[in-house]
Amino acid sequence: MARTILVVDDQDELRLLISLSLQSLGRIVEAANADQALDLFARERPELVMLDIWLGPGRSGLDVCAELRRDPRNAATCIVLLSACGQQSDIAAGMAAGADLYLVKPFSPGELLDAVTGLLA
Repeated sequence: MARTILVVDDQDELRLLISLSLQSLGRIVEAANADQALDLFARERPELVMLDIWLGPGRSGLDVCAELRRDPRNAATCIVLLSACGQQSDIAAGMAAGADLYLVKPFSPGELLDAVTGLLA
């Protein structure tokens, strides 16, 4: 069975770039904000969540990550946080929220694919 990947970013063009970069790894579903992401997660039960930290007004990607991690049924789901903020404190906050990996933008499609492939291996 093909794996499902949830791509969450409030910017359409970034969501598209991430989706195209990862389409060889499985079926892609997309969300533009935290509420859509949580709804889609509940319906699709993806193996991987690509989650931008800044999702516009409302809940952040950190909030979504922490909420997903509070449910023990989601323990096996890989969560990758994406952010333009690359300070050590930003990365630490992302890992504390439950991320498996924290990638700093900008990244190349190849870097993204390599990182995610390693995570899913």
